[in-house]
Amino acid sequence: MAKPILTVFTPTYNRLHTLHKCYTSLQRQTNKNFVWMIIDDGSSDNTGEVVNKWVSEENKFTIIYTYKSNGGLHTAYNEAIKQADTELMVCVDSDDYLTDNAVELILELWDSTSSSFVGGIIGLDILENGDIIGDVLPNKKTINLIDLLCNKYKIRQGDRKIIVKTELYKRVAPMPSYEGEKNFNPHYMNLQISIEYDFLVLNEPLCVVKYLESGMTSNIFRQYLNSPKSFAQTRRLYLSFSNTTFRFRLKTSIHYISSCIIGREKNILEKTNHKLLIVFAIPFGVLLYMYIKYRADKC
Repeated sequence: MAKPILTVFTPTYNRLHTLHKCYTSLQRQTNKNFVWMIIDDGSSDNTGEVVNKWVSEENKFTIIYTYKSNGGLHTAYNEAIKQADTELMVCVDSDDYLTDNAVELILELWDSTSSSFVGGIIGLDILENGDIIGDVLPNKKTINLIDLLCNKYKIRQGDRKIIVKTELYKRVAPMPSYEGEKNFNPHYMNLQISIEYDFLVLNEPLCVVKYLESGMTSNIFRQYLNSPKSFAQTRRLYLSFSNTTFRFRLKTSIHYISSCIIGREKNILEKTNHKLLIVFAIPFGVLLYMYIKYRADKC
């Protein structure tokens, strides 16, 4: 059997009640040239016992299971990237599952397109009712994730499924960790890669997404309070991007100030290239900090 091209990796934490949907979706894949890597981030719900049973079942793909102490989603990414040895990687959360032909669509596009000058592929996420999250992607061969973040393409924001060349993930990993913080968004690494590389556009549904109340996309105000250094580092990355609009830089600076206040960071001007803008943004950052505290108390 040829070596798999794709690693589908699933970080999980006490999601045994949803993980089986991901498993059965992988069993239905029309192309099984992939490895499923499960990174268990300290679960206490018998995830390991059930996954080891799946490992013993007759599947046409390999299952790799790793247990680690709880550290947050970004640390699970770090572990998956360290272990992966396939050409491509894609994260499928334990709450989500792939469409039946997702792997086939990904590998067909990759095989048919020169891949040496791109960082990977970006496709669509959908809800269980079939609705696309955000808008379809621009009708282009490639797009840049930073341009997408900055709304250069004038489309609604939303979750997308991003497939990344493993060698590029290994180049930017591991993500830094801050003591006690577990909400550092791994999209940070995708944006680092997009500084140099565009991504192939695949305007097809690849993943069915279900948002859970305890998931990373909810309780954003509490996340701001619980992981301020992580959010500040993300805003510093945003401020390092060239050719962004003044509006984007101002909004980023305001969020940066609020995160630095929450995290009690000092010397905030020394860590960015937009010192005058950050000084201008300080009053607005203070107001945002007060608003975040108010909203978090209401959650």
